[in-house]
Amino acid sequence: MLYSEKLKNSINKLKTEGSYRFFNEIQRCAGKHPKALWKRDHNNTDMTDIIVWCSNDYLGMSQNELVISKMINSIKTMGVGSGGTRNISGNSVEIVNLENEIAALHNKEKAMVFTSGYIANEATISTLLNILDNSVVFSDEKNHASIISGIKKSSARKEIFKHNDLDHLEELIKKYPDDTNKLIVFESVYSMDGDFGNIEGIIKIAKKHNALTFLDEVHAVGMYGDTGAGVADKLGLANDIDIIQGTLGKAYGTIGGYISSTNLICDVIRSYASGFIFTTAIPPALASAANASIQYLKKSKVERTLQQENTILLKKYLSKAKIPFLDNESHIVPVMVYNPKKCKEISNILLNDFGHYIQPINYPTVPMGLERLRITPGPLHNEEMIANLTNALKHAFMKTNEIDYIKSA
Repeated sequence: MLYSEKLKNSINKLKTEGSYRFFNEIQRCAGKHPKALWKRDHNNTDMTDIIVWCSNDYLGMSQNELVISKMINSIKTMGVGSGGTRNISGNSVEIVNLENEIAALHNKEKAMVFTSGYIANEATISTLLNILDNSVVFSDEKNHASIISGIKKSSARKEIFKHNDLDHLEELIKKYPDDTNKLIVFESVYSMDGDFGNIEGIIKIAKKHNALTFLDEVHAVGMYGDTGAGVADKLGLANDIDIIQGTLGKAYGTIGGYISSTNLICDVIRSYASGFIFTTAIPPALASAANASIQYLKKSKVERTLQQENTILLKKYLSKAKIPFLDNESHIVPVMVYNPKKCKEISNILLNDFGHYIQPINYPTVPMGLERLRITPGPLHNEEMIANLTNALKHAFMKTNEIDYIKSA
């Protein structure tokens, strides 16, 4: 059929470009993070030991004993599912408790929990922009796909400003009169390059031009600040942000997304966002576990400290071995390859020959020609693992003839 040919061609195009995504089957092992098991052969049940280096479970909280116990006990008490949408039968006390905890974390009036960080972004941004008629949104060019999708689903005019370029942002915002409804959307930690958004600078521009601010902190909550409230809190700027969006699926080790803001803004999103109204709520036990994770990381700095120390250590090893990476101040270490096929090849060598699991990052997650291995060292990695990974990377780069100066080093 014509349809089949078109669909096959679309897949073949990705394979030719080297952008086709292969999903490895792995099994996480409670209590052994970052170690896991890998199903090497799809036709065989045998599993191989591996070390995971690319997880967004940044602090290993998905395997924290307190969080696991909380979820197990909650399941025994409340069951597995939520029973429906929040509007019909899924407005669990545990979800309300979680929202109160999130609001307190960010010092906001209210919070709203969604099924994912993606939906939190998409639903909130599109709804807010559609409610605010005569609106224009200013979006950093490196914003996440969920932000882009939310903007596309709205009727607002859009202006894309160059990454972290305050002069360009102000140039664009000056084009619009004061009575125009304006929303600036940006991130605190950009997940592929690992750099920080200019929160202070954007706040100043927003105040000057009467614009609302929407800050995506998904890669920062749990990771930064004395209580894990994120970069804005660490800088003492959280109260100057109108809407802070975060996730429960990364540093907090569970799943779900949220926004925290004023009572009014949250009520508008609750009342109009189809991505919130018409989807099944997260299970009560999951909300309970996420709440326990947030409360734990409010008090414990051990995981954040170890994670930061291991990031610094990994960068020292990579620098000494002349492995190219983007140096930044965050917990994300992008090892640059600049070629999709080589990136996949190096990833395969690391996994097959050394048991180091790092999935390749290719287009459209990053622009073509900027392919990379995105490493996220955690508190439960150690120096021996880091040394072994560095040696494996050096071998893989040499084997693929990717970097000439490594061979002569």
